[in-house]
Amino acid sequence: MKPILFKIKDWIEKTWEFLESENFLRPLLILGTIVVISSLSLSLVEPNLSLIDSLWWAVVTLTTVGYGDVTPKTIPGRFIAFIDMLVGIGVLTLLTATVASILVERKINKDLGMHSYNFENHIILCEWNYRAEMVLKELRLEPEAEKTPIILIADIEKKPVKDKHLFFVKGEVCDETLHQANLLQAKTVIILGDENLDYKHRDAKVILSTLTVKSINKQAYTIVELINEKNIETCKRASVDEIIVSSKLSSNLISSAAINHGISKVISDIVTYEYGSQLFKRLVSEAEEGKLFINIFMQMKTDFQSTVIAIQEGKTGETISNPPSDYKLEKNDYLIFIASYDNDSDK
Repeated sequence: MKPILFKIKDWIEKTWEFLESENFLRPLLILGTIVVISSLSLSLVEPNLSLIDSLWWAVVTLTTVGYGDVTPKTIPGRFIAFIDMLVGIGVLTLLTATVASILVERKINKDLGMHSYNFENHIILCEWNYRAEMVLKELRLEPEAEKTPIILIADIEKKPVKDKHLFFVKGEVCDETLHQANLLQAKTVIILGDENLDYKHRDAKVILSTLTVKSINKQAYTIVELINEKNIETCKRASVDEIIVSSKLSSNLISSAAINHGISKVISDIVTYEYGSQLFKRLVSEAEEGKLFINIFMQMKTDFQSTVIAIQEGKTGETISNPPSDYKLEKNDYLIFIASYDNDSDK
């Protein structure tokens, strides 16, 4: 019983603070006073009206509904109605304007990145550039992330794109902005490089942002973008979960395409959700536990037209690309495979 009472007390205190901070108290108190005084006065001067009927009349009159089912007959009663209408309409207009201003202000604050959020299992995207826009686009094409709340933290003027599930926090990645984005309940944090900096300072800022994120929530899955592969070890010491060296990745892809023409098209097809085949990951089923990789490989290809290309040991463990044929699947292993977008083999 006590926890319920504490919750009720806490709700009342928060409601009172909200009404007080948004200047709701004065118009509400004036409105309540008018209703009480006018209904009491009307019930005294109108012999045929009860207190309940007078109260109903006062509310209907103040809200300008005017049903006409209860009307004052005496001169004092009509005088009370006259005062009630003049004062009531003004106070009600003030209350309506206050509500409208709060809604407009909240909308503006959200677009300008001044709002705080309380989402859970959401994604936090740090920095905004053309790569961030592509990341957002690709995430929205993936069914699992199509409606996932994504909070963007960036030092830009306002929310950059129209996406009802994208929310904006203005500023650099720091304790304040991360708390606004509710990092403690976030599932994934993506930290991209700041294009306004040279490559040395850019990587340094990424590492600093990562340390800040991990100091607040060690459980958040972090994906960071680096320019220089020499900073990989520093990132690893910061407990980063996945590191993508953009310069190395693009260089390797270009050199591979130069030697083996067409490879870049295959890679693009696999990593792009907009068309073609995609990469998927799923947990090994109970029926697959203890079986050889080659058997599961053939089964996936035969039943689902899917190609298993790697095994991950545990959800965040080591990834084995092109596993040996005699690899025996364990209980918590994950299959990473290529399949069509509409293939249900990942379910």
